[in-house]
Amino acid sequence: MTNALPPSLGRRRPSRGGRAGYTLVEMLVVLTIISLIIGLVGPRVLNYLGESRVKTAHLQIESFASALDLFFIDAGRYPSSSEGLAALVERPSGVDIWNGPYVKGGRLPNDPWGKPYIYRFPIDHAPPYEISSLGSDGQEGGVGAAADISNVER
Repeated sequence: MTNALPPSLGRRRPSRGGRAGYTLVEMLVVLTIISLIIGLVGPRVLNYLGESRVKTAHLQIESFASALDLFFIDAGRYPSSSEGLAALVERPSGVDIWNGPYVKGGRLPNDPWGKPYIYRFPIDHAPPYEISSLGSDGQEGGVGAAADISNVER
């Protein structure tokens, strides 16, 4: 009589080391490469983001300037500092001819950093008004993305 074992008991299973998969070392190498790429590319992407916000602020200020010129053509004057840019979306008192809103969408956008634009009229030099953003830091002065952005050359 032969001692026959069931087929599952007589065979050896392959060891775990022979299975397909990734080792811890391979995973660490891949993570290191990804970290290096992010470290090199990340600052450049963030710099582009800062530059695009500055360009957006310049474009919005130009758009406000065009809207203020249309307001001037209709009303015969620019809004005062106290009326502000709100005069472009809502008729100020004492204005007979107002064909607004002069801003697309009927609401004033904030600067790219979420703060309202600053409007001053009159000012001492040309153009007769100033529209500005305080930049990313929200304070006067600064350099780079934190620099003030205005329609007036200083």
